[in-house]
Amino acid sequence: MSSFLRPAIPGQDPLILPSRNGNTSETGAGRIPGQYRRVSSHLAIAPPVSVVIPAMNEAENLPYVFKTLPDWIHEVVLVDGNSTDDTVQVAQDLWPGVKVVKQRGKGKGDALITGFAACTGDIIVMVDADGSADGGEIVSYVSALVGGADFAKGSRFANGGGTDDMTPVRKLGNRVLCAVVNAKFGARYTDLCYGYNAFWRHCLDKISLDCTGFEVETLMNIRVVKAGLRVQEIPSHEYLRIHGVSNLRAVRDGLRVLKVILKEQGTRRRRRLSPSLTLNANRGEVS
Repeated sequence: MSSFLRPAIPGQDPLILPSRNGNTSETGAGRIPGQYRRVSSHLAIAPPVSVVIPAMNEAENLPYVFKTLPDWIHEVVLVDGNSTDDTVQVAQDLWPGVKVVKQRGKGKGDALITGFAACTGDIIVMVDADGSADGGEIVSYVSALVGGADFAKGSRFANGGGTDDMTPVRKLGNRVLCAVVNAKFGARYTDLCYGYNAFWRHCLDKISLDCTGFEVETLMNIRVVKAGLRVQEIPSHEYLRIHGVSNLRAVRDGLRVLKVILKEQGTRRRRRLSPSLTLNANRGEVS
């Protein structure tokens, strides 16, 4: 059994097992609070999990998002993109202790980079704020990571996944772009442009995040492969946005993704961590 997982036996404390850095941790009444968290009646995990939610004017959707999040999460980091509604207040009411980070730049990529820098967990999960993702799936992502993967990539087209939100044109575009990435970089993805992913925080030391737009998801998928990280796809179901209108545009956004792919094809050298991660951490205001 992995040192990060153990049976959660009712009435018994989790065993003392080594963590990823070789230290030991304990949990249970009268003990120093440790890393193990009960996931279900039969499973406990060692690593603390941070969930990053980039949001701008998503006050109406956040109740649905937070309702599905597991209670064993270590922390929720909400990156507020200068919302003009009650996004921040709603998040604080729904999840006491939520870490709110003010985004200074623009774009989803910038928001995610800012959120990643604010995380303290060993595992980071990316979740959209529009209500399209089911937080109950996080356990599948975390299980893949503690089982040996470096990057758990959500897929709407893997066996067991699905989507209620993609038009035929977007599905075709995603399939074509996914095929290009697989051919050019030796990946075996079934889905390319999906924002529900999870990874060990140490992965940030092996990839460079220098994209401020929504293409950051494609960029991450390419660079984890180029860095030789172990990737496991997780079947995921994407639901319709609950409130509001999406900013996605099939042709425009497809061309932006293609531009990223072509740029990465000409940059085969393994990258180091981008200074932008540190810069964004300093720019964010944590409350």
